[in-house]
Amino acid sequence: MTETYQIVTGVDGSASSRAALRWALWHADLTGGAITALMAWDLSPIYGWAPEDAGHVTAQTLREAVHDVAAESRVPVERVVAQGSPAKALLDAAAGADLLVVGSRGHGGFTGALLGSVGQHCVQHAPCPVVVVREGTR
Repeated sequence: MTETYQIVTGVDGSASSRAALRWALWHADLTGGAITALMAWDLSPIYGWAPEDAGHVTAQTLREAVHDVAAESRVPVERVVAQGSPAKALLDAAAGADLLVVGSRGHGGFTGALLGSVGQHCVQHAPCPVVVVREGTR
C-alpha cells in the first residue's frame, strides 16, 4: 500500500498564505497528495479574548480561506487549528509530512528578499523540505 504524499500548509488569511495554499493544491494535484491547512493562534490575555473566542475566530478564518482557494479542487484538505506559536505548530505538523509550504511576507525591493519570522523559522528548522511562496505566485 502506498502512503499519500503529505503537504502541510500554513494559513493565516493573508494573500501570501492563500498563494501558498494555491501552490500546495497545484503540487498535491500533481503528486496525488493531500494537504493539511494549519492555522495557529497565540493571543496574549491583554487582548481580552477568551480562548474559545480566539479558537472560533481562527477556525472561521481558516474555513473561509480554504473555501476561497480550494472550493473547486479535488485535493483532500484537512483543516487544523492549533493554539500556540504558529512556527512551532507548523514544525510539529511537518514532523510527519513530506513538504511544508508557507507564504512569504516580502514587500518588494530589498526587503522582498526577507522572509517573515514564521517562514524564516520554518526554513531553518523544518524536518522536511520547505517551499516559500511569494504573493502573486501562480
